[in-house]
Amino acid sequence: MDDRSAVDLLHRMLTVASPSGDEHDLADFLAGEMPRYGLRSRIDEVGNVIGETGTGDGPTVALIGHLDTVDDPLPVRRTGTRLYGRGAVDAKGPLATMIAAAAVAGPTFPGTLLVAGVVEEETPGSRGAVHVRRTWERPDAVVIGEPSGWSNVVLGYKGKLDIGYRVHRAATHPSNPAEKAVEAAAAFWTAATAAAGPQLSHSSFGLPGVTLCELTGDTVDARLEMSYRTPPGFDGEALITRLHELAGDGVVEVRNEVRAVRSSRRDPVVRALCAAIRRAGATPQPKLKTATSDMNTLAEVWDVPIATYGPGDSALDHSEHEHIVIAEFTKATTVLRTALAELVPAAAPGGERQ
Repeated sequence: MDDRSAVDLLHRMLTVASPSGDEHDLADFLAGEMPRYGLRSRIDEVGNVIGETGTGDGPTVALIGHLDTVDDPLPVRRTGTRLYGRGAVDAKGPLATMIAAAAVAGPTFPGTLLVAGVVEEETPGSRGAVHVRRTWERPDAVVIGEPSGWSNVVLGYKGKLDIGYRVHRAATHPSNPAEKAVEAAAAFWTAATAAAGPQLSHSSFGLPGVTLCELTGDTVDARLEMSYRTPPGFDGEALITRLHELAGDGVVEVRNEVRAVRSSRRDPVVRALCAAIRRAGATPQPKLKTATSDMNTLAEVWDVPIATYGPGDSALDHSEHEHIVIAEFTKATTVLRTALAELVPAAAPGGERQ
């Protein structure tokens, strides 16, 4: 696959809407396209699309991106230098990069090269990645497809703890001094924020952050949804215990929990990507993200070399201006293709591990 074909593939991917829970049209499209580029394709039980290539005699390397986007469509258009559309950055661009790199590397790849577009990454349950980690044999190395910028590598992500709270109070006149349901919910939010620790930050990888996602209710019934972003080593169990204590007669529900993940700079995937970026003429910049991705989900079960890479500016995720610079997309494809060759010796049985 040449650069022009890769850009055309991404352009067509952007025209296929794939909000979380409704990714089947894009999965069908890619299952039909992958064989054109030498990848054997299939769609699994939950709707993940998987392409496979390589000689089969050697390590298994998995390239895993996601099909779904937020449910906020954007017009798809192409200028001379950019492609606009929902998912251009998060994360159809990185997934198209993986398909293009695998198409070129696959025929001579000394092992098995898997490319997966998984479903529902944008939802709390990460259904597609959970199915993959439960049903696949553990690969020897993993690259996650998310926007890092073509000359950067993401080493880690914060964890995530999603909490629901609901409370009921007896009906009473608004002037009654008794606590109302919505007041109880507001008080719980204040206490639950303080329970995360004395220092909070969404911009620091080493500190927890808290977001109030939703608060609805009246004097009788109220509920809220909140989300913690947690650093490595954070004691999620202790926090959950404390939240149940703070809830009183309210009800706390853990919607989703995934721990933080961080690879070292000596991780073989990180080193292979950084070496490939240098060959492409840039100085690699390892990054730590304060959000969460399927890297968290897979690293909980797969103790293998792992890092995240893909073209695009993550500041454009979910925004009304989401677009990818075409030159960056083609550079990322070259980098990933080069990194696969760098990675094979380290990923082979007996090779260097984390």
